[in-house]
Amino acid sequence: MSNLKLYDAVRSVPENAKKRITGGRLSGMTDINPMWRIKTLTEQFGICGIGWKYAITDKRLEQGANGEIAAFVDIDLYIKIDGEWSEPIPGTGGSMFVAKERNGMYTSDECFKMALTDALSVACKALGFAADVYFEKDRTKYGTPQGRTQPMSELTKEQIDALYKLGVSKGLTQNDIIKATRHYYKKATPEELTKKEYDSMIERINGVGGTKQ
Repeated sequence: MSNLKLYDAVRSVPENAKKRITGGRLSGMTDINPMWRIKTLTEQFGICGIGWKYAITDKRLEQGANGEIAAFVDIDLYIKIDGEWSEPIPGTGGSMFVAKERNGMYTSDECFKMALTDALSVACKALGFAADVYFEKDRTKYGTPQGRTQPMSELTKEQIDALYKLGVSKGLTQNDIIKATRHYYKKATPEELTKKEYDSMIERINGVGGTKQ
């Protein structure tokens, strides 16, 4: 398969699967119907559980500001190509469990389901799903205020490669490094680490016991 064959096949989102958010903190951003991803995964790889699947690796509640509580779900997405399963494609999603609204505090009984949907979208993004939407000049969910573009990663490719190489020298796999990134820094992949977190990860790998869970 050409490196960009899948990316080009899933980058475009049909208009009937997109909805512009018009109110609240996310106003101006684009919401994508989650069933579009399920349909597209099925079109590209086959039935869920046979051609693609995911495993929930962690779910948790974390205290936020003003009494709010957020729910997070970590998953590993797997796709099958030419009869072989891929390495895990990580995704972390979040949603509010207890949120402060105009009429008081609201508790959601669907927070983990919504966080799971968000995690799947994050994992799919690594494959190029909805790339055209995320490439828009308009800010996305992860953009910064006043239309400013989000800062680029603080780390270079050379630094990421060095991190994985160091891990191998300590008997750690790439998946071990990703799991440690999630556990210690609540980031989906090492590429999302800040320079300070990167330095801390290097120290952990070099330290006694390393990062292996």
